Amino acid sequence: MTTPGDPRTLVRSRKYVGLLLLSALLGAPVAAAAYGFLALVNYLQQELFTRLPVRMGFATAPSWWPLPLLALAGLFVALAIRYLPGTGGHSPADGFKAGGTPAPADLPGIVLAALAALCLGVVLGPEAPLIMLGGGLAVLAGRLAQRDMPAQAVAMIASAGSFAAVSTLLGSPILGAFLLMEASGLGGETLILVLLPGLLASGIGALIFLGLDTWTGLGTFSLSIPGLPPFSHLSIAEFGWALAIGFAAAFLGTAIRRLALLVRPLIEGRAIILTPLVGIVIAALAIGYAEITGKSSSDVLFSGQTALGPLITNASSYSVTAIVVLLVCKALAYGLSLSSFRGGPVFPSLFLGAAAGVGMSHLPGMSLVAGVAMGMGAMCASMLMLPLTSVMLATLLLLSDGIAVMPLVIVSTVVAYVVTARLTPRPAPAADPEGSDAGGAG
Repeated sequence: MTTPGDPRTLVRSRKYVGLLLLSALLGAPVAAAAYGFLALVNYLQQELFTRLPVRMGFATAPSWWPLPLLALAGLFVALAIRYLPGTGGHSPADGFKAGGTPAPADLPGIVLAALAALCLGVVLGPEAPLIMLGGGLAVLAGRLAQRDMPAQAVAMIASAGSFAAVSTLLGSPILGAFLLMEASGLGGETLILVLLPGLLASGIGALIFLGLDTWTGLGTFSLSIPGLPPFSHLSIAEFGWALAIGFAAAFLGTAIRRLALLVRPLIEGRAIILTPLVGIVIAALAIGYAEITGKSSSDVLFSGQTALGPLITNASSYSVTAIVVLLVCKALAYGLSLSSFRGGPVFPSLFLGAAAGVGMSHLPGMSLVAGVAMGMGAMCASMLMLPLTSVMLATLLLLSDGIAVMPLVIVSTVVAYVVTARLTPRPAPAADPEGSDAGGAG
Protein backbone atom coordinates (compact mmCIF):
# COMPACT_ATOMS: atom_id res chain seq x y z
CA MET A 1 0.00 0.00 0.00
CA THR A 2 1.24 3.47 -0.84
CA THR A 3 1.04 6.61 1.19
CA PRO A 4 0.65 10.20 -0.02
CA GLY A 5 4.40 10.63 0.44
CA ASP A 6 5.28 7.51 -1.53
CA PRO A 7 7.45 8.40 -4.59
CA ARG A 8 5.34 6.27 -6.93
CA THR A 9 2.23 8.14 -5.86
CA LEU A 10 3.95 11.50 -6.34
CA VAL A 11 5.14 10.62 -9.85
CA ARG A 12 1.54 9.92 -10.88
CA SER A 13 0.20 13.14 -9.38
CA ARG A 14 -0.80 16.23 -11.35
CA LYS A 15 1.51 18.39 -9.24
CA TYR A 16 4.52 16.31 -10.24
CA VAL A 17 3.56 16.54 -13.92
CA GLY A 18 3.39 20.31 -13.46
CA LEU A 19 6.84 20.21 -11.88
CA LEU A 20 8.16 18.31 -14.90
CA LEU A 21 6.64 20.89 -17.23
CA LEU A 22 8.24 23.74 -15.27
CA SER A 23 11.59 21.93 -15.37
CA ALA A 24 11.32 21.57 -19.14
CA LEU A 25 10.55 25.28 -19.50
CA LEU A 26 13.51 26.22 -17.30
CA GLY A 27 16.04 23.95 -19.03
CA ALA A 28 16.83 26.18 -22.00
CA PRO A 29 17.04 29.53 -20.11
CA VAL A 30 19.25 28.03 -17.39
CA ALA A 31 21.51 26.35 -19.95
CA ALA A 32 21.75 29.65 -21.84
CA ALA A 33 22.74 31.46 -18.64
CA ALA A 34 25.36 28.79 -17.89
CA TYR A 35 26.70 28.98 -21.43
CA GLY A 36 26.90 32.77 -21.18
CA PHE A 37 28.77 32.50 -17.89
CA LEU A 38 31.33 30.10 -19.38
CA ALA A 39 31.73 32.22 -22.51
CA LEU A 40 32.26 35.33 -20.37
CA VAL A 41 34.93 33.58 -18.30
CA ASN A 42 36.74 32.44 -21.44
CA TYR A 43 36.54 35.92 -23.00
CA LEU A 44 37.79 37.73 -19.90
CA GLN A 45 40.68 35.29 -19.43
CA GLN A 46 41.86 36.01 -22.98
CA GLU A 47 41.27 39.73 -22.58
CA LEU A 48 43.14 40.06 -19.29
CA PHE A 49 46.07 37.72 -19.89
CA THR A 50 46.63 38.04 -23.65
CA ARG A 51 45.13 41.18 -25.20
CA LEU A 52 45.49 43.70 -22.36
CA PRO A 53 49.31 43.46 -22.16
CA VAL A 54 49.55 44.10 -25.92
CA ARG A 55 47.26 47.13 -25.62
CA MET A 56 49.54 48.45 -22.89
CA GLY A 57 52.55 48.31 -25.21
CA PHE A 58 54.10 44.92 -24.39
CA ALA A 59 54.87 42.47 -27.18
CA THR A 60 53.57 39.69 -24.94
CA ALA A 61 52.53 39.51 -21.31
CA PRO A 62 55.62 40.08 -19.13
CA SER A 63 56.59 37.36 -16.67
CA TRP A 64 55.35 39.42 -13.70
CA TRP A 65 51.89 39.94 -15.25
CA PRO A 66 50.02 37.41 -13.06
CA LEU A 67 51.07 39.16 -9.82
CA PRO A 68 48.68 42.16 -9.91
CA LEU A 69 45.86 40.09 -11.42
CA LEU A 70 45.99 37.41 -8.72
CA ALA A 71 46.22 40.10 -6.03
CA LEU A 72 43.07 41.71 -7.46
CA ALA A 73 41.40 38.30 -7.53
CA GLY A 74 42.08 37.91 -3.82
CA LEU A 75 40.72 41.37 -3.03
CA PHE A 76 37.54 40.98 -5.08
CA VAL A 77 36.78 37.51 -3.73
CA ALA A 78 37.38 38.59 -0.13
CA LEU A 79 35.06 41.59 -0.57
CA ALA A 80 32.34 39.40 -2.10
CA ILE A 81 32.63 36.88 0.74
CA ARG A 82 32.60 39.56 3.44
CA TYR A 83 29.96 42.00 2.19
CA LEU A 84 27.60 40.16 -0.19
CA PRO A 85 24.93 37.62 0.85
CA GLY A 86 25.83 33.97 0.53
CA THR A 87 29.59 34.28 1.26
CA GLY A 88 30.32 33.73 -2.42
CA GLY A 89 29.12 30.14 -2.27
CA HIS A 90 30.66 27.04 -0.70
CA SER A 91 34.30 26.93 0.34
CA PRO A 92 35.89 24.37 -2.02
CA ALA A 93 38.20 23.22 0.79
CA ASP A 94 35.21 21.30 2.17
CA GLY A 95 35.05 19.18 -0.98
CA PHE A 96 32.64 19.04 -3.87
CA LYS A 97 29.10 20.13 -2.99
CA ALA A 98 26.00 19.10 -4.90
CA GLY A 99 24.59 22.61 -4.57
CA GLY A 100 21.70 22.73 -2.12
CA THR A 101 19.06 25.40 -2.61
CA PRO A 102 20.73 28.83 -2.89
CA ALA A 103 18.59 31.88 -2.24
CA PRO A 104 18.17 34.25 -5.20
CA ALA A 105 19.77 37.02 -3.11
CA ASP A 106 22.96 34.94 -2.90
CA LEU A 107 23.45 34.76 -6.67
CA PRO A 108 25.24 38.13 -7.23
CA GLY A 109 27.87 37.28 -4.62
CA ILE A 110 28.32 33.76 -6.01
CA VAL A 111 28.72 35.02 -9.59
CA LEU A 112 31.06 37.89 -8.72
CA ALA A 113 33.31 35.73 -6.51
CA ALA A 114 33.47 33.05 -9.20
CA LEU A 115 34.21 35.52 -12.01
CA ALA A 116 36.98 37.18 -10.01
CA ALA A 117 38.60 33.84 -9.24
CA LEU A 118 38.19 32.13 -12.60
CA CYS A 119 39.00 35.10 -14.84
CA LEU A 120 42.06 36.25 -12.89
CA GLY A 121 43.90 32.94 -12.80
CA VAL A 122 42.92 31.13 -9.58
CA VAL A 123 43.42 27.35 -9.76
CA LEU A 124 39.75 26.35 -9.54
CA GLY A 125 37.06 25.30 -12.02
CA PRO A 126 33.59 26.63 -12.87
CA GLU A 127 31.47 23.59 -11.96
CA ALA A 128 30.55 24.53 -8.36
CA PRO A 129 29.48 28.12 -9.19
CA LEU A 130 27.53 26.81 -12.19
CA ILE A 131 25.64 24.32 -10.05
CA MET A 132 24.65 27.05 -7.61
CA LEU A 133 23.85 29.50 -10.39
CA GLY A 134 21.58 27.00 -12.13
CA GLY A 135 19.86 26.05 -8.89
CA GLY A 136 19.39 29.65 -7.81
CA LEU A 137 17.94 30.78 -11.14
CA ALA A 138 15.54 27.82 -11.18
CA VAL A 139 14.35 28.58 -7.64
CA LEU A 140 13.84 32.24 -8.54
CA ALA A 141 11.75 31.30 -11.57
CA GLY A 142 9.80 28.69 -9.59
CA ARG A 143 8.90 31.14 -6.85
CA LEU A 144 7.83 33.72 -9.40
CA ALA A 145 5.52 31.10 -10.90
CA GLN A 146 4.17 29.95 -7.51
CA ARG A 147 4.93 31.92 -4.39
CA ASP A 148 3.82 29.21 -1.95
CA MET A 149 5.72 26.37 -3.63
CA PRO A 150 6.38 23.54 -1.11
CA ALA A 151 9.91 23.04 0.13
CA GLN A 152 10.20 19.64 -1.58
CA ALA A 153 9.21 21.13 -4.92
CA VAL A 154 11.70 23.99 -4.46
CA ALA A 155 14.46 21.46 -3.85
CA MET A 156 13.52 19.52 -7.00
CA ILE A 157 13.42 22.68 -9.12
CA ALA A 158 16.82 23.73 -7.76
CA SER A 159 18.21 20.30 -8.62
CA ALA A 160 16.80 20.53 -12.15
CA GLY A 161 18.46 23.90 -12.65
CA SER A 162 21.76 22.54 -11.37
CA PHE A 163 21.48 19.58 -13.77
CA ALA A 164 20.94 21.90 -16.74
CA ALA A 165 23.82 24.21 -15.78
CA VAL A 166 26.50 21.59 -15.11
CA SER A 167 25.46 19.59 -18.19
CA THR A 168 26.26 22.67 -20.26
CA LEU A 169 29.82 22.57 -18.93
CA LEU A 170 30.29 18.82 -19.28
CA GLY A 171 28.56 18.62 -22.66
CA SER A 172 26.41 15.68 -21.55
CA PRO A 173 23.18 15.48 -19.52
CA ILE A 174 24.11 11.90 -18.54
CA LEU A 175 27.54 12.84 -17.16
CA GLY A 176 26.01 15.79 -15.32
CA ALA A 177 23.39 13.50 -13.83
CA PHE A 178 26.02 11.03 -12.59
CA LEU A 179 28.05 13.84 -11.02
CA LEU A 180 25.13 15.32 -9.09
CA MET A 181 23.59 11.99 -8.13
CA GLU A 182 26.83 10.63 -6.69
CA ALA A 183 27.65 13.90 -4.94
CA SER A 184 24.18 14.20 -3.36
CA GLY A 185 24.08 10.55 -2.26
CA LEU A 186 20.50 10.06 -3.46
CA GLY A 187 19.22 6.58 -4.11
CA GLY A 188 16.17 4.38 -4.36
CA GLU A 189 12.80 5.70 -5.42
CA THR A 190 13.58 9.16 -4.05
CA LEU A 191 16.29 9.41 -6.70
CA ILE A 192 13.69 9.07 -9.47
CA LEU A 193 11.74 12.05 -8.14
CA VAL A 194 14.82 14.28 -8.45
CA LEU A 195 16.35 12.63 -11.50
CA LEU A 196 13.39 13.02 -13.87
CA PRO A 197 13.09 16.84 -13.62
CA GLY A 198 16.88 17.14 -13.81
CA LEU A 199 17.22 14.98 -16.90
CA LEU A 200 14.33 16.75 -18.56
CA ALA A 201 15.76 20.21 -17.85
CA SER A 202 19.27 19.27 -18.98
CA GLY A 203 17.95 17.47 -22.06
CA ILE A 204 15.92 20.49 -23.18
CA GLY A 205 18.78 22.77 -22.18
CA ALA A 206 21.14 20.82 -24.45
CA LEU A 207 19.30 22.32 -27.41
CA ILE A 208 21.03 25.61 -26.62
CA PHE A 209 24.39 24.22 -27.69
CA LEU A 210 23.32 21.33 -29.96
CA GLY A 211 20.74 23.22 -32.04
CA LEU A 212 17.29 22.37 -33.39
CA ASP A 213 16.14 22.09 -37.02
CA THR A 214 17.80 24.89 -39.03
CA TRP A 215 19.31 26.54 -35.93
CA THR A 216 22.80 25.11 -35.41
CA GLY A 217 23.10 25.99 -31.73
CA LEU A 218 25.94 27.70 -29.94
CA GLY A 219 28.34 24.75 -29.92
CA THR A 220 29.60 22.81 -26.91
CA PHE A 221 32.45 23.32 -24.48
CA SER A 222 33.94 19.98 -25.52
CA LEU A 223 35.96 18.19 -22.85
CA SER A 224 37.29 15.45 -25.13
CA ILE A 225 40.95 15.36 -26.11
CA PRO A 226 41.42 14.67 -29.83
CA GLY A 227 44.56 13.49 -31.60
CA LEU A 228 45.66 10.92 -29.03
CA PRO A 229 47.72 7.92 -30.13
CA PRO A 230 45.62 4.73 -30.35
CA PHE A 231 45.80 2.45 -27.33
CA SER A 232 46.30 -1.15 -28.45
CA HIS A 233 46.14 -3.52 -25.48
CA LEU A 234 46.46 -3.81 -21.72
CA SER A 235 49.49 -5.30 -20.00
CA ILE A 236 50.23 -6.83 -16.60
CA ALA A 237 52.78 -4.07 -15.96
CA GLU A 238 50.11 -1.40 -16.43
CA PHE A 239 47.88 -3.05 -13.84
CA GLY A 240 50.82 -2.91 -11.44
CA TRP A 241 51.28 0.77 -12.21
CA ALA A 242 47.54 1.28 -11.63
CA LEU A 243 48.02 0.25 -8.01
CA ALA A 244 51.00 2.57 -7.62
CA ILE A 245 49.21 5.51 -9.21
CA GLY A 246 46.18 4.98 -6.97
CA PHE A 247 48.36 5.06 -3.85
CA ALA A 248 50.35 8.10 -5.02
CA ALA A 249 47.21 10.04 -5.97
CA ALA A 250 45.66 9.35 -2.56
CA PHE A 251 48.66 10.79 -0.73
CA LEU A 252 48.94 13.80 -3.06
CA GLY A 253 45.22 14.55 -2.89
CA THR A 254 45.21 14.23 0.90
CA ALA A 255 48.19 16.59 1.16
CA ILE A 256 46.47 19.20 -1.04
CA ARG A 257 43.27 19.03 0.98
CA ARG A 258 45.11 19.26 4.30
CA LEU A 259 47.04 22.29 3.05
CA ALA A 260 43.75 23.97 2.17
CA LEU A 261 42.19 23.18 5.56
CA LEU A 262 45.34 24.31 7.37
CA VAL A 263 45.52 27.67 5.59
CA ARG A 264 41.80 28.51 5.53
CA PRO A 265 41.35 29.41 9.23
CA LEU A 266 44.46 31.56 9.07
CA ILE A 267 42.95 33.56 6.20
CA GLU A 268 39.34 33.88 7.34
CA GLY A 269 39.96 36.31 10.21
CA ARG A 270 41.73 38.88 7.98
CA ALA A 271 40.54 37.85 4.55
CA ILE A 272 40.62 41.26 2.87
CA ILE A 273 44.33 41.63 3.68
CA LEU A 274 45.50 38.03 3.44
CA THR A 275 43.51 36.69 0.45
CA PRO A 276 45.36 39.04 -1.97
CA LEU A 277 48.62 37.76 -0.45
CA VAL A 278 47.53 34.20 -1.17
CA GLY A 279 46.85 35.30 -4.75
CA ILE A 280 50.36 36.74 -4.99
CA VAL A 281 51.85 33.46 -3.75
CA ILE A 282 49.87 31.56 -6.41
CA ALA A 283 51.18 33.97 -9.06
CA ALA A 284 54.73 33.54 -7.76
CA LEU A 285 54.44 29.76 -8.08
CA ALA A 286 53.31 30.16 -11.70
CA ILE A 287 56.12 32.59 -12.48
CA GLY A 288 58.69 30.33 -10.82
CA TYR A 289 57.50 27.38 -12.88
CA ALA A 290 57.74 29.41 -16.09
CA GLU A 291 61.25 30.64 -15.28
CA ILE A 292 62.55 27.17 -14.38
CA THR A 293 60.99 25.23 -17.27
CA GLY A 294 60.54 27.79 -20.04
CA LYS A 295 56.87 26.79 -20.29
CA SER A 296 53.85 29.08 -19.95
CA SER A 297 52.72 30.16 -16.49
CA SER A 298 49.18 29.27 -17.60
CA ASP A 299 50.09 25.62 -16.98
CA VAL A 300 49.95 26.44 -13.25
CA LEU A 301 47.24 29.10 -13.35
CA PHE A 302 43.54 28.53 -14.09
CA SER A 303 41.61 25.30 -13.73
CA GLY A 304 43.52 23.38 -16.40
CA GLN A 305 40.37 22.69 -18.43
CA THR A 306 41.67 24.30 -21.64
CA ALA A 307 45.33 23.39 -20.97
CA LEU A 308 44.58 19.68 -20.55
CA GLY A 309 44.50 18.87 -24.25
CA PRO A 310 47.70 20.76 -25.19
CA LEU A 311 49.53 19.19 -22.23
CA ILE A 312 48.77 15.66 -23.44
CA THR A 313 49.20 16.25 -27.17
CA ASN A 314 52.53 18.03 -26.55
CA ALA A 315 53.67 15.58 -23.87
CA SER A 316 56.97 14.88 -25.65
CA SER A 317 58.05 18.49 -25.17
CA TYR A 318 57.86 18.19 -21.35
CA SER A 319 60.95 16.80 -19.66
CA VAL A 320 60.63 14.78 -16.45
CA THR A 321 62.05 17.76 -14.54
CA ALA A 322 59.43 20.08 -16.05
CA ILE A 323 56.65 17.67 -15.06
CA VAL A 324 57.92 17.40 -11.48
CA VAL A 325 58.13 21.20 -11.15
CA LEU A 326 54.65 21.49 -12.68
CA LEU A 327 53.19 18.98 -10.22
CA VAL A 328 54.73 20.73 -7.21
CA CYS A 329 53.71 24.26 -8.27
CA LYS A 330 50.22 23.29 -9.47
CA ALA A 331 49.50 21.24 -6.35
CA LEU A 332 50.56 24.07 -4.03
CA ALA A 333 48.60 26.64 -6.04
CA TYR A 334 45.58 24.31 -6.03
CA GLY A 335 45.68 23.84 -2.26
CA LEU A 336 46.01 27.60 -1.67
CA SER A 337 43.15 28.31 -4.09
CA LEU A 338 40.92 25.83 -2.26
CA SER A 339 41.70 27.53 1.03
CA SER A 340 40.77 31.11 0.14
CA PHE A 341 38.79 31.41 -3.10
CA ARG A 342 35.54 30.19 -4.61
CA GLY A 343 35.19 27.68 -7.44
CA GLY A 344 35.15 23.98 -8.15
CA PRO A 345 37.79 21.31 -7.53
CA VAL A 346 37.19 19.04 -10.55
CA PHE A 347 39.38 20.28 -13.38
CA PRO A 348 42.56 21.05 -11.41
CA SER A 349 42.48 17.47 -10.12
CA LEU A 350 42.11 16.15 -13.68
CA PHE A 351 45.02 18.32 -14.86
CA LEU A 352 47.27 17.19 -12.02
CA GLY A 353 46.43 13.56 -12.75
CA ALA A 354 47.13 14.03 -16.45
CA ALA A 355 50.47 15.73 -15.71
CA ALA A 356 51.47 12.87 -13.42
CA GLY A 357 50.47 10.42 -16.16
CA VAL A 358 52.64 12.26 -18.68
CA GLY A 359 55.58 11.96 -16.29
CA MET A 360 54.94 8.26 -15.58
CA SER A 361 54.71 7.47 -19.31
CA HIS A 362 58.53 7.48 -19.25
CA LEU A 363 58.51 4.44 -16.95
CA PRO A 364 58.95 0.92 -18.33
CA GLY A 365 55.72 -0.81 -19.31
CA MET A 366 53.69 2.41 -19.26
CA SER A 367 52.10 4.14 -22.26
CA LEU A 368 51.07 7.80 -22.43
CA VAL A 369 47.34 7.17 -22.79
CA ALA A 370 47.23 4.64 -19.95
CA GLY A 371 49.25 6.87 -17.63
CA VAL A 372 47.10 9.92 -18.31
CA ALA A 373 43.85 7.98 -17.92
CA MET A 374 44.85 6.36 -14.64
CA GLY A 375 46.26 9.62 -13.28
CA MET A 376 43.10 11.58 -14.04
CA GLY A 377 40.78 8.98 -12.56
CA ALA A 378 42.86 8.51 -9.41
CA MET A 379 43.42 12.20 -8.68
CA CYS A 380 39.78 13.05 -9.33
CA ALA A 381 38.66 10.26 -6.99
CA SER A 382 41.07 11.38 -4.27
CA MET A 383 39.97 15.03 -4.41
CA LEU A 384 36.23 14.55 -4.98
CA MET A 385 35.62 11.16 -3.32
CA LEU A 386 33.27 10.35 -6.22
CA PRO A 387 34.68 7.17 -7.77
CA LEU A 388 31.99 6.55 -10.40
CA THR A 389 32.14 10.12 -11.71
CA SER A 390 35.94 9.96 -11.72
CA VAL A 391 35.96 6.83 -13.89
CA MET A 392 33.46 8.35 -16.31
CA LEU A 393 35.32 11.65 -16.62
CA ALA A 394 38.68 9.99 -17.23
CA THR A 395 37.34 7.61 -19.85
CA LEU A 396 35.09 10.06 -21.70
CA LEU A 397 37.87 12.64 -21.99
CA LEU A 398 39.96 10.14 -23.96
CA LEU A 399 37.30 9.34 -26.56
CA SER A 400 37.76 5.86 -28.14
CA ASP A 401 40.90 5.21 -26.08
CA GLY A 402 38.82 5.61 -22.92
CA ILE A 403 36.97 2.34 -23.38
CA ALA A 404 40.21 0.43 -23.91
CA VAL A 405 41.85 1.78 -20.74
CA MET A 406 38.73 1.69 -18.54
CA PRO A 407 39.86 -1.41 -16.54
CA LEU A 408 43.07 0.40 -15.59
CA VAL A 409 41.15 3.54 -14.67
CA ILE A 410 38.80 1.55 -12.46
CA VAL A 411 41.68 -0.09 -10.57
CA SER A 412 43.57 3.17 -9.98
CA THR A 413 40.38 5.01 -9.02
CA VAL A 414 39.23 2.39 -6.51
CA VAL A 415 42.68 2.23 -4.91
CA ALA A 416 42.85 6.03 -4.68
CA TYR A 417 39.37 6.21 -3.16
CA VAL A 418 39.99 3.53 -0.54
CA VAL A 419 43.43 4.82 0.48
CA THR A 420 42.16 8.41 0.65
CA ALA A 421 39.29 7.26 2.88
CA ARG A 422 41.83 5.59 5.17
CA LEU A 423 43.99 8.73 5.26
CA THR A 424 41.04 11.03 5.98
CA PRO A 425 40.41 11.54 9.72
CA ARG A 426 37.06 10.32 10.93
CA PRO A 427 34.63 13.09 11.90
CA ALA A 428 34.32 13.65 15.61
CA PRO A 429 31.29 11.86 17.10
CA ALA A 430 28.34 14.04 17.95
CA ALA A 431 28.07 14.98 21.59
CA ASP A 432 25.39 13.13 23.54
CA PRO A 433 23.09 15.77 25.03
CA GLU A 434 21.95 13.31 27.69
CA GLY A 435 25.48 12.47 28.72
CA SER A 436 24.70 8.75 28.46
CA ASP A 437 28.28 7.93 27.40
CA ALA A 438 29.86 9.50 30.44
CA GLY A 439 32.19 7.08 32.08
CA GLY A 440 31.90 4.67 29.16
CA ALA A 441 34.84 2.72 27.83
CA GLY A 442 37.10 4.61 25.42
